[in-house]
Amino acid sequence: MSENNNVELKTKKKKSNGRSRTFLLITIPIVALFFTFNTLPLIQGVIYSFTNFRGYGRYDWVGFRNYLDLFRDARVGASYLFTFKLAVVTTIIVNVISLLLAMALNSKIKFKSTLRGLYFLPNVLGGLVVGYIFNYFFTYILPELVRMMGFEGNSMLANSKTAWLAIAVVCAWQSIAMNTIIYISGLQTVPVDVYEAGSLDGATGWLKFRHLTFPLILPFFTINLVLCMKNFLMVFDQIMSLTKGGPAQSTESISFLIYNNGMSGGQFGFQSANAVVFFIAIVVISVLQMRYLGKKEEQLV
Repeated sequence: MSENNNVELKTKKKKSNGRSRTFLLITIPIVALFFTFNTLPLIQGVIYSFTNFRGYGRYDWVGFRNYLDLFRDARVGASYLFTFKLAVVTTIIVNVISLLLAMALNSKIKFKSTLRGLYFLPNVLGGLVVGYIFNYFFTYILPELVRMMGFEGNSMLANSKTAWLAIAVVCAWQSIAMNTIIYISGLQTVPVDVYEAGSLDGATGWLKFRHLTFPLILPFFTINLVLCMKNFLMVFDQIMSLTKGGPAQSTESISFLIYNNGMSGGQFGFQSANAVVFFIAIVVISVLQMRYLGKKEEQLV
């Protein structure tokens, strides 16, 4: 009996060692690719941020001069203000509309699956494609419609006061789909018994949503809020296809500024420092969001 047990143990060890070796062989190429195309460029970018590298030729070490110059550059400051304003406004719009749509699509209505598919279509299209379509709409179609109503029709993209609103509309239109799907997933996890118990206590309408629905889908709200804020802070495709930072650099996002001045403006080292600071800012904002909303979730449990 003891010999049989020893044989079984050896066989199990061989199988576990074989599985571990297989998982290791699968993991190594993935880690190598991730390091090559993600971690290594990040390290190189941090190194270049301490130089006056122009993207070509020789360069010298300048220490923290690039980082100090960031806080003195008015153009960089304006891009941060614009990006944060756009991110906050669009995040609020997207989450409000997505939650309302999710509640409507989760209710007992006809053609529910078809409508969910239709609402998801904007997310399938690429950001540049959507941007160029809306560029034509804001430049030609919308001004013509406004003129037909007897008003002066000018393109929203040509006005520094309204261009950012057009970008917010495009960003929201494309992002609402994914957020709606996440909220629908959250609403489907709410037990029916909770609503039945709430109805017995007289919870209807807003009270039902505030005290029953929203606390139970708060983890999904946290996911959407963090992802929205991160994605809108990194907005690039919509800027590139709609305004290219104009008019008069009023819609120049941080990502667009880093790309434009770093790649073709001869400021590779300076914009690398900008990218490092921007990366740290996104991480800090995401962590603060997660901690704050995590505490709210704990209070409701």
